[in-house]
Amino acid sequence: MRTRVKICGLTRESDIASAVQAGADAIGFVFYPGSKRYVDPARAAELRRLVPAFVDVVALFVNPQPQEVEAVLQQVQPDLLQFHGDESLQDCSRYGVRFMRAFRAGAPGMDTAQTLASACREYADAAAWLFDSYSKGYGGSGQAFDHGLLRDVCSDVQARPIVLSGGLHAENVGAAIRAIRPWAVDVSSGVEDAPGIKSESKIRALMHAVRAADCV
Repeated sequence: MRTRVKICGLTRESDIASAVQAGADAIGFVFYPGSKRYVDPARAAELRRLVPAFVDVVALFVNPQPQEVEAVLQQVQPDLLQFHGDESLQDCSRYGVRFMRAFRAGAPGMDTAQTLASACREYADAAAWLFDSYSKGYGGSGQAFDHGLLRDVCSDVQARPIVLSGGLHAENVGAAIRAIRPWAVDVSSGVEDAPGIKSESKIRALMHAVRAADCV
């Protein structure tokens, strides 16, 4: 199976070009004002026009107000919503748009394989389950987590497609793919020179490592 790749936290035209040319399957815009990678809907709409067909646009939110999501839906027209905070199933599904639910593995109440899997099952309607590391912020920390926490999720026949995130970069993504065999990987800080400033060479190296792991 080919591992899909999402490059998240894009803020510049050149970085969209780098991600697309390297073969990324999806790009992500961050609509969480607390993030250094935040873009407002108007800026994201400009960048969105540069994304060609067959590359998905994902809109990431953290505990948003409904009007914030509606503004992004109207202006940016993302293909997928990503909820990275403490949103309930109702919060995620109320817009009638496909969504991906993120879980901060190791957070209180999700610090064992059993409790993490239990939390995921509440979101059986999600297009995918994304797993990131637990930190004070909401993603983009560059920190990895214990992949052993995914044991019960990986063995659940009713699990949604798994998207692996958290501290991934060209040097470790291959081992993570071989261990978990996720549907996709989601990378942000691992392909950056600075928050929100992507590196073309790091993106290419990551994509090469992913493809190499797929061949094993």
